Amino acid sequence: MDVMEYGNSGASVILIQPIGEHELLGIEHEFDIIRKNTNTDFRLIAYKVNNWNRDLSPWKAPAVFGNDDFGDGAMNTLEEILSQCKDKSKRYIIGGYSLSGLFSLWAVYQTDVFSGVAAASPSIWFPGFKEYMEKNAIKSRAVYLSLGDKEEKTRNPVMAKVGERIHDAYGILLESGVNCIFEWNVGNHFKDAELRTAKAFSWVINNGEMLN
Repeated sequence: MDVMEYGNSGASVILIQPIGEHELLGIEHEFDIIRKNTNTDFRLIAYKVNNWNRDLSPWKAPAVFGNDDFGDGAMNTLEEILSQCKDKSKRYIIGGYSLSGLFSLWAVYQTDVFSGVAAASPSIWFPGFKEYMEKNAIKSRAVYLSLGDKEEKTRNPVMAKVGERIHDAYGILLESGVNCIFEWNVGNHFKDAELRTAKAFSWVINNGEMLN
């Protein structure tokens, strides 16, 4: 994966975000928004994945749009990211948008390296993910969830479950004792992605410190 870094290299807070080719133009704008919304010094490390549906999917699933099935490359992606997160003096926060948000939420069920997760408009409709959350223990104590208020208004029967599924996820996390917030944003899935992701990271930075 190609790696892009923004901010102070000596910062104690490190934001980890897997991104796709389509997010390259907006990542600096996102960084600027986060910087304006927190007084905490941080560094943002963006990992550009090579294949969005393969590299961020925790397990195989059929395509829900087009012909591009979901792969099972998430563990390989996570292992590569974790190889760069070995400085125990740092506080690592993982997050992302859409399938990257789902990957980030899945990641904190695999490892306790990340103190918080910023899941902005995550693909929480992903087949089997609700059941996965019910059967496994999360290893992070701070979670931000968000969704656009028009995202569930789609003709795709799988993706139309996103509103129901994110409410389920929020309830599961609260029952697990996680410091969690769920926010609605205005618009569909493709509106203000950088702003939504920046809001997610900012909340975790500002509200997760007490848990470390």
